Amino acid sequence: MTQTTTQAMTRTTTQAMTRTMVPTGQAALDAREISAWFGDRKVLDRVSLAMPAGSVTALIGPSGCGKSTFLRTLNRMHELIPSASLAGEVLLFGKDVYDPGVKLTDARREIGMVFQKPNPFPAMSIYDNVVAGLKLTGGRARRAEKDALVEECLGKAGLWVEVRDRLRQPGGALSGGQQQRLCIARSLAVRPRVLLMDEPCSALDPTSTRRIEQTIHELAHEVTIVIVTHNMQQAARVSQQCAFFLAEQGTPGVIVEAGDTKTIFEAPSDQRTADYVHGRFG
Repeated sequence: MTQTTTQAMTRTTTQAMTRTMVPTGQAALDAREISAWFGDRKVLDRVSLAMPAGSVTALIGPSGCGKSTFLRTLNRMHELIPSASLAGEVLLFGKDVYDPGVKLTDARREIGMVFQKPNPFPAMSIYDNVVAGLKLTGGRARRAEKDALVEECLGKAGLWVEVRDRLRQPGGALSGGQQQRLCIARSLAVRPRVLLMDEPCSALDPTSTRRIEQTIHELAHEVTIVIVTHNMQQAARVSQQCAFFLAEQGTPGVIVEAGDTKTIFEAPSDQRTADYVHGRFG
């Protein structure tokens, strides 16, 4: 590695650390009274949840209870559906991302997202996939800075060692687990403060799942993570806080109970939570 590349990596890493250092316990994201609709159908009813900075919050609950919809409201992905509407506030370190003065591109740069199905740009190389976000957000960087960024982000995503000798090969040629880690690296390249993950391991084998979970552990100290998962063991392994969503008898989704993960799994206050985390329904 050249001295210029090393200096660039040090500079970008320092910037990321400066940006993500926040007071312990402060909420990175604070959703307040979120209600959501698709047309006339209400799918979330006054959901409030504070998601602490520098930690992992898991959203759990049976299918159709509004977990993924709630996740998408956090970075305005909900707006992509023409019939969708929303009430409430989503505060990112105190600033409402739905405020008219907040640009949509800025909100999604600050709050990145990794989807259930890996979605690298298949015709782009691994290298170009990582730096693609810079073009989309209008960022510019010199070649040495890009090289450093690619190595840094692929390293954080646990993929650098596996692909460093084939960075110019198509991202679509990677295995499913590698593609998902490439998508994580791509999200990290624009320096998000929060990373949303919608069932990122549901289509992966156990080995790839373990690597993604290791990546989550390593990232959580600098990027706040919110993950939707149907895997209770995974929620228990990776998160510090859990929120249990439920939609009963056709009613909109609500949070039944939220708190630290150990309490939710070992001593929940609501019997419905205990029944769900112990596999008695869902």
